[in-house]
Amino acid sequence: MSRGLLSAAVTDRASRAWISDGAADIDRRAERELEALVGASSPSRDAAALEEVAAIATALLPPEAAVERPECSSPGSAPDLLARLSGTGAVRLLLLGHLDTVVAHAEHRPLERDGDRLTGSGTVDMKGGVVLALGVLRLLAAARESFAEAALLLVTDEEWRTHDFAHAERFAGFDACLCFEAGERGPEGEEGIVVRRKAAATLRLRATGLAAHSGSAPDQGRNALLAVAAAAERVAAAHDPRGPDRLTAVPTVLRSGDAFNVVPAAGELVCDLRADRLDAFDAVLATLPAELDGVALSSEMVRVWPGMDTRPAAAGLLSRAGALLGRPLVGVERGGASDASHVATRVPLTVDGLGPRGGGAHTASEFVLRDSLRSRAEVALAVTAALLG
Repeated sequence: MSRGLLSAAVTDRASRAWISDGAADIDRRAERELEALVGASSPSRDAAALEEVAAIATALLPPEAAVERPECSSPGSAPDLLARLSGTGAVRLLLLGHLDTVVAHAEHRPLERDGDRLTGSGTVDMKGGVVLALGVLRLLAAARESFAEAALLLVTDEEWRTHDFAHAERFAGFDACLCFEAGERGPEGEEGIVVRRKAAATLRLRATGLAAHSGSAPDQGRNALLAVAAAAERVAAAHDPRGPDRLTAVPTVLRSGDAFNVVPAAGELVCDLRADRLDAFDAVLATLPAELDGVALSSEMVRVWPGMDTRPAAAGLLSRAGALLGRPLVGVERGGASDASHVATRVPLTVDGLGPRGGGAHTASEFVLRDSLRSRAEVALAVTAALLG
């Protein structure tokens, strides 16, 4: 064997040992760390609650990390959490996640164990991923010769952000970003890594009509409810998931009326839009007029997130990581939005879905599969090792 091949073989053996031993270390702590993070209810836009969960995450950081609290993208939210490690190597690596959930305090569930399921609010979206990201950063703290900088960014507003993402430019020039949203399987049961996401937008329409007594003078009114219902049908008609942009257009919230005997003078419609291109949403807006039957309509996009397609950039990384892992890693697609999409506009080698597997995100039955904490830690460490070389 040549000296170069021998050196590569020794390096690969060392990397495989680091992956195996590191995943075991993460797994030993994962369940109790998840219990602590899930135990703190942290709905978006509750600054005090998010401070509590940020304090828990800070306590789980490696002591070598320099901790910053940069301003959140969303005014009024708790500051985001950024932990940084400096090294003597060449690679700059960002780990990414979020601390907020969609679950209100009244519906919050602390962690419960049911066989292989760890059920609780935010387990899979995405406090389980935060646990793995924290574990990876702790292991990197003991391998500082392998990177120039390793950073962990945990934001507090991912689930409902209507402002621009504030941090992408800060990490421009980083070599890679690993986002720890929930993991999944490939089409043949392989370990999946998310390399493609649709663009996403939230469309909000407001209707302004005229109130009138619904019994004695209904025709003197201008019914905002009927107008927003008609607008919802127009949006739904644009739904074309098999079309060139794979556009999905789904009305999700309709509000109108305050009393059973009054023609409603105001209404609101909210719709969720997903497509391969941001420009595809313009066609949906174009279907909505400024007025319907005397009711004024005002439409706007209140939340617009770019898509992500890092398949070409990530192909070599997945191949190298799979070789170190000893089982294949495949690129997969996910429709849901993620902050990885924002970072990918500045860091071309961005991959997502490195968290544990589970299900029920955004519902009362949300869960993480206990066994996946270790297997997905192995995946995350294999990807990290392949990046660091």
